[in-house]
Amino acid sequence: MTSPRPDAPALTPLAPASIAKPFARYSHGIAVPAGYRLVACSGQLGVAADGSIPEDARGQADLCFANIAAILAEAGMKLSDIVRLNAYVTDRAHMKGYMESRDAHVATPPPASTLMIVSGFTLPEFKVEIEVLAAAP
Repeated sequence: MTSPRPDAPALTPLAPASIAKPFARYSHGIAVPAGYRLVACSGQLGVAADGSIPEDARGQADLCFANIAAILAEAGMKLSDIVRLNAYVTDRAHMKGYMESRDAHVATPPPASTLMIVSGFTLPEFKVEIEVLAAAP
């Protein structure tokens, strides 16, 4: 149980012994202390401000997290404040790149997380979309 900020109460990962352990680096649940603010981010695609789109899933996921970081910064939050993450990839082959990016960008304890394989996004170039819920004092 660690806190994203030293002066804040700890986020509590929820891991009941009665269910299987997570398949990867995520928490089954995260308890958010009373009094925290919440920020919900819409799904972010791997597109830069200039409209460029990286070709690989890792590059797109890294850009998704950069976009999310910018949104959270507007609310005075950081990526370490993410408590819930939903991610979508267009093929199982993109899971590795996405998961490497996720593991590089999320804090400990890792957020509650869902990963889904979908048929596509608004442009065929997109391989990854990520949406988050963040909480901070």
